[in-house]
Amino acid sequence: MNAKRNIAIFQASMILLFSFGIYYYSSIDTEQESFENGIEVLDSNGITHSFESSPTRVAITNTYAASVLRMLDVNLSVVSGVSGDFYDEAIWPEFVDTPQIQQSAHSEIDFEALLDVNPDVYIVFATNGMVDTNAIREKLDPVGIKVLALDFYKYDYLRTEINVLAMLFDKQDEADALFEEFDAIELEVENRISAVNESERPKVVMEHHASLTRDPVVLTGTSQWTDLIEKAGGDNVFKHLPGHTTHVDMEAILDVNPDVLMFDGITFDIGFNSYDDSNKCQTHMQFISERPGFNEVQAVMDERMLIFSGEFAGPMMIFGLPTLAQYLHPHLFSDLDTEAYLVDYFETHHGLTKIGKFTCVFEGE
Repeated sequence: MNAKRNIAIFQASMILLFSFGIYYYSSIDTEQESFENGIEVLDSNGITHSFESSPTRVAITNTYAASVLRMLDVNLSVVSGVSGDFYDEAIWPEFVDTPQIQQSAHSEIDFEALLDVNPDVYIVFATNGMVDTNAIREKLDPVGIKVLALDFYKYDYLRTEINVLAMLFDKQDEADALFEEFDAIELEVENRISAVNESERPKVVMEHHASLTRDPVVLTGTSQWTDLIEKAGGDNVFKHLPGHTTHVDMEAILDVNPDVLMFDGITFDIGFNSYDDSNKCQTHMQFISERPGFNEVQAVMDERMLIFSGEFAGPMMIFGLPTLAQYLHPHLFSDLDTEAYLVDYFETHHGLTKIGKFTCVFEGE
């Protein structure tokens, strides 16, 4: 009798153990399947982010990220919070009633406003010197908001960063089509400047907008502008200097005697729906021409100074590449309608007619 009882207990124990094993391994399989079917992306700070599915509530701080979302045909209704950079209703009508979480992409976050919009993910600059991405991550990670760091203003990382959002929102086909556009534009420019010798490349000095109020601040080799200048057939003479931007003496510019002087136009009133009505571009370039000794700089003597709008430093940069290449090598691009690339960018990727002044060239006296 006792033997039969012991056998029954043993059998019951085995059934329970087997049942638990099935439940345990089923749970593991479910978790693995969930992970495999989820989304994993690597941002430009080297941080890996895992999502069970595409986020439905996204906070964005800068227009570059919003432009890429549009270029990938992501429904912008997912955006739950924006910065004050989206003030122009002509280009950002979707965000007229979207809550504002900070004044600009570079300003302090209104954490109360951010928590109110309850985003799954907050997209912020990765390497901009005016944005402390690590500090933001330390504050938002504990409350369950993923901080996705992407720049969209560096030529050599642009495709990689676009791919991050393509993976996040299941838009790989759209990304592939976009990259085909990029390839065609780059090839058109490359074919025309391929025969230009290094010695024939114009020497370019690119000044940062901080030069408006102090001694010259130039863009170095790690800046997005160097990639564009090089691909357009120019030579950024200060590319060897450390940092993204750096101060130089007036004498340093005089010594290299650039053929072209370029200026970052982010703080000028140019770009989409902006026309430099106060003529600040010409005022600034006139001021540059009157720096001591600059009357003998080749760029000033030839009146080869120009200012590019902020759009050229963002996701539009590849569509703006022919414009810069034509300016640096007018004889090689005289037959190319470079304006058409900019028109196509706004019509195709924003559904808008291009309006505004995007470049300023020095007109002298």
